[in-house]
Amino acid sequence: QVQLVESGGGLVQPGGSLRLSCAASGFTFSSYWMFWVRQAPGKGLEWVSRISPGGGRTHYADSVKGRVTISRDNAQNTLSLQMNSLKSEDTAVYYCAAKRAGWGTTDSTDYDYWGQGTQVTVSS
Repeated sequence: QVQLVESGGGLVQPGGSLRLSCAASGFTFSSYWMFWVRQAPGKGLEWVSRISPGGGRTHYADSVKGRVTISRDNAQNTLSLQMNSLKSEDTAVYYCAAKRAGWGTTDSTDYDYWGQGTQVTVSS
């Protein structure tokens, strides 16, 4: 069956870095746009970043632009998000998601596949 399994979350101090990973299985990973979407405590979903099936195109939300880098390894069926200069407002559950086409939205049902999430907490 389809699985998206996120890892790499944790507690980090402001200004620190984390690298999130997502292991995909059960579908043709290299044919899908891949996304990171997050949900802060008490708030709705926020689209963070997306990467094209081949990895050549990336897009970022203004709130993270310049601080995060999305990447993928189609040979290993993995998606990553390198996050630097973390701020308290980056505290959220981060979800990995897949979609055949389109920008993706803040509605989890808009995606073809959705992971279980990994918690990122930025606090001193």
